[in-house]
Amino acid sequence: MEFTTLGKTGLKVSRLGAGLVEIGNQLTFDEVDQAAQVLNTALDNGITFFDTAECYGISEELIGRTVAHRRHEFVLATKAGHIAGGYSGTPWTGKTVADSIDRSLKRMRTDHLDLVQLHAYDLTAPAPDDVVEALFRARDDGKTRFVGYSADNEHGERAVEGGLYDTIQTVFSVVDQKARKKLFGLAEERGMGVIIKRPIANASWGTTSRPSIYDEDGVVDELVIRARAMSGLGPIPGAPDDRIALSLGFVLAHPEVDTAIVGTRNPAHMKSNIEKTETELPIPPEVVGELRRRFDEIGADWPQID
Repeated sequence: MEFTTLGKTGLKVSRLGAGLVEIGNQLTFDEVDQAAQVLNTALDNGITFFDTAECYGISEELIGRTVAHRRHEFVLATKAGHIAGGYSGTPWTGKTVADSIDRSLKRMRTDHLDLVQLHAYDLTAPAPDDVVEALFRARDDGKTRFVGYSADNEHGERAVEGGLYDTIQTVFSVVDQKARKKLFGLAEERGMGVIIKRPIANASWGTTSRPSIYDEDGVVDELVIRARAMSGLGPIPGAPDDRIALSLGFVLAHPEVDTAIVGTRNPAHMKSNIEKTETELPIPPEVVGELRRRFDEIGADWPQID
């Protein structure tokens, strides 16, 4: 497993991280043993970065029930901002954020978080002052070590330019490369850690049929359209036969990326992703260059999609 430092935080993280939305939204408390297998497989094979959120179903509770005793082995990141988990209140207020952080601590059975990110994927204006104050008060009170931001497109760029946050979480993949145009450079200038979500683009590259997952907003359909447009330009000499290895290899070929989070509810898939990262990467730089060229040719105007 390859490791790096998460920006200016000093936190050592595996470049392949675990995104935990799938276990939270697709498993039940009756399947806690399966969640334990997924999380322990990750830890036993070198993954040290876990990313969850206040609105990822029962993800936080499953973390607390399964790997709280291994808390010292991983960097724990969550998010706050939305109304979730039976909470009654108003989104994007300082009280909601503060209560969310306290709830996350209890759910995950820990006395501190390593990173709390403002969950801003549907916040189109700068975060209200009381929200920002709640985040940094939590840091000052020792509830979280660092504060980050999760957003895409121009909103994410503005958050980075503001210089308040320690990390930025954003979309980046073979078919969603906008972040490398501006955001990566801005983050690097400010020493911000870069966390990539949806790095394999829902396995859209090389698929012969639409992935059979829930897709209320049509995100997967759009990713498949993009992948077919890029691959339709012809074969790529030297590209790995395994489409997941190609997708992960492309993302991790960018040194600005500190960690790329991949989610699954299946322990075998978790192990497979780790093995691909360790045995099939890096992919040839010529392949990375060709994938970038194709995106620039036909996808230069494609926005990030979450």
